[in-house]
Amino acid sequence: MLKKLHKTLTSKSNQDFVTITNALFAQEGFQMEEAFISTNKANFMCESRNMDFSNKHLAVAVINDWVKNHTNGMIPSLITPDMLDPAMTRLVAVNAIYFKGLWKSRFQPENTKMRNFNGGNGVIYKVPMMSQLSVFNIGQARTPQGLKYTVIELPYHGDSLSMLVALPMEEDTPLSAILPHVSTTTVQSWTKLLNLRRVRLLLPKFSVEAEVDLKAPLSALGITDMFSESQADFRHLSAEPVYVSKALQKAKIEVNEDGTKASAATTAILLARSSPPWVIVDRPFLFLIRHNPTGTVLFMGQINKP
Repeated sequence: MLKKLHKTLTSKSNQDFVTITNALFAQEGFQMEEAFISTNKANFMCESRNMDFSNKHLAVAVINDWVKNHTNGMIPSLITPDMLDPAMTRLVAVNAIYFKGLWKSRFQPENTKMRNFNGGNGVIYKVPMMSQLSVFNIGQARTPQGLKYTVIELPYHGDSLSMLVALPMEEDTPLSAILPHVSTTTVQSWTKLLNLRRVRLLLPKFSVEAEVDLKAPLSALGITDMFSESQADFRHLSAEPVYVSKALQKAKIEVNEDGTKASAATTAILLARSSPPWVIVDRPFLFLIRHNPTGTVLFMGQINKP
């Protein structure tokens, strides 16, 4: 299933938008099982190369260079020398995903104006707010407790990828009240609630960078053995006993006006006589980038202050 998904996400139709790359950096002389290497290559197009971790500064430079090159410079560094033990490190597995979507309906830069954004901490910030009048898929959903929230879909060029934005309908409802109910099933259910409407959408430009140590969230899901020197079982990887000392993920996303020129045909679908409603994303919101044919969520985050 993962092989099929990886192939779909990195297909020719998406190659300008999505790059997913994987690499295994192994200590010279560390014997990995051939089946492990070939399975990774077949399923994840994963390249393998030998390293000398005893020179940890050089090893870090090589790995960070690889990450930088495979994310178009978006993530210039992933690991630091203190993460490597020159005597004990056997393998560093790296995954990089780079995404650059072009809006199907572009925001014109001249329409971007400084406006208020009500931060999650109660502070009002002046932020560059993009604006466009266009036809979007939009709808209302509700939590089991009856809290209503708005969902808007912004398609990227090519239609296979979209950004979904969700924000509470009532200004005094915090985003945190909605987040516990957002799951894969919830996101799939949104598609049935959305209808094309002509609206004036105001969305802040934003840039997010996050570094997550995955040990705590993975342990919370019950994945603990691999972090334990005594419990880890990687015999299908290597005859030498090994365990995971660090699991790290770094992500960066930039959202701005960039995109292809607005399609006049699309914009003209619904020209209502009455003035269109305004949808202003001026308080904390959730965003997801979704691969529509498979329903895979590539990125997900919350913005409390753009």
